[in-house]
Amino acid sequence: MTSAWFLLGILILLIAANALFVAVEFSYITVDRSRVQKAAAEGDPTAQQVERGLGKLSEQLSGAQLGITACSLITGYVAEPSVGQLLAAALNATALPASVSMAVSVSGAFIIATFAQMAFGELVPKSWAIAEPNRVARLVAYPQAWYMRLFGWLVRFFDRAAERVVRALGMEPASELDQARSPAELTALVQYSGEEGTLDKATAELVARSIEFGDRTAAEVMVPRPRVNFVERETTVEELIALVIESGHSRFPVQGDDVDDIVGIVHYKATLGVPIQMRAQRRVEEFMVAPYVVAETMTLDPLMRELREPGLQAAVVIDEYGGTAGLVTLEDLVEEIVGEIRDEHDQYVRRYRRTNDGGWMISGLLRPDEASAIIGLEIPEGEDTDTMAGLVVEQLDRIPEPGDQTVLEVKDPQRLNDKERAVPAWIRLTVVSLDGHRVDRMIVHRFDEDPRVSELGHGDSSVESQNTANDVEGGA
Repeated sequence: MTSAWFLLGILILLIAANALFVAVEFSYITVDRSRVQKAAAEGDPTAQQVERGLGKLSEQLSGAQLGITACSLITGYVAEPSVGQLLAAALNATALPASVSMAVSVSGAFIIATFAQMAFGELVPKSWAIAEPNRVARLVAYPQAWYMRLFGWLVRFFDRAAERVVRALGMEPASELDQARSPAELTALVQYSGEEGTLDKATAELVARSIEFGDRTAAEVMVPRPRVNFVERETTVEELIALVIESGHSRFPVQGDDVDDIVGIVHYKATLGVPIQMRAQRRVEEFMVAPYVVAETMTLDPLMRELREPGLQAAVVIDEYGGTAGLVTLEDLVEEIVGEIRDEHDQYVRRYRRTNDGGWMISGLLRPDEASAIIGLEIPEGEDTDTMAGLVVEQLDRIPEPGDQTVLEVKDPQRLNDKERAVPAWIRLTVVSLDGHRVDRMIVHRFDEDPRVSELGHGDSSVESQNTANDVEGGA
């Protein structure tokens, strides 16, 4: 019986070792390399150990696989004489025949060992490593290093044997895994380089925008339908030119029966050859071109390729029901990379400004990611909305009124917790003004603690701060 308890202790150690190797495998694959490199550069010895392990990732993963295989085999060998004997001793006290008792104890030992191995040796460490790869990688870095010092020779032996088999099958083995970084990793690396001065901040922002460009859709960058100036077929050239002067725009969708029936797009330059005395008689339908129509889910890379074709440069965006959602131009796409472009005809409207009490006065038409870049926090996207105005409506679940407030939990990427994750922060959005039923302006204040708790029972004068707002340079 003493030997059974000793073997049970060995079994528990084997499952723990298996969990370690599984954690190494999944954490090393999913770890944020840029964050590890940053910590290593700052002198963190544990991060430096993780970085050394990632430098030989293929070998580390082979070592983990060898450890998992060995632990699984030995677990199966040890399970029956340990768990089986303990179960048999318990069953002997019953009236079961010896043959039945033996069969039940062996089957029970197999089931218990399999469950423990799968649950605690595989699934738990895998889930933990995927959820917190940076933290887990730091925890397993030194045990994995000691293991590789002892058995690295055996791992390399199996690696070479596997390479010979692969070559015999007519393939060339790869000594390392693909080291390509995800877009999120590249963006984080570029932003870190900009903060540290390795890259000029303007260059870092340009590169980061370029990386994120392909993930955006037409719906995110288009001019939404309520802000588009539509003209009718019967609109005269004289009226069109007056609209150009008033709006500062150069292209206009031409509607048929209604704004969901776009029959063309007219550019004012096409009408400049009309004599002044004829402009009141000539109609825009004579000068319009066929509209180019795209779905609002179309990503920006293929959309830019299409709009660069001669004669396009603008597209009508339709929603899932076939209705007009908005208008997108080549200039809108370029601005996603280089930032706001304003020529002498654009009517400039400042999209944000600082307030004297440390808040931000922002346009409701800003996207959450644009507001995040301005404020320095990670503001969540709305479920069915693309703008900050829509986010407020979604939170209030009604049409807002000036003075309405809502509080959102966000993330502060500049502050990390012990799990190397952005710590929570809170923002309070205060509606300042409306444009019809849409939120035109709002004030954003940030808090390190939930203001609904810390300011319980106190009034709020956020709306009054709009009277003391002062402009800052860089409003995009």
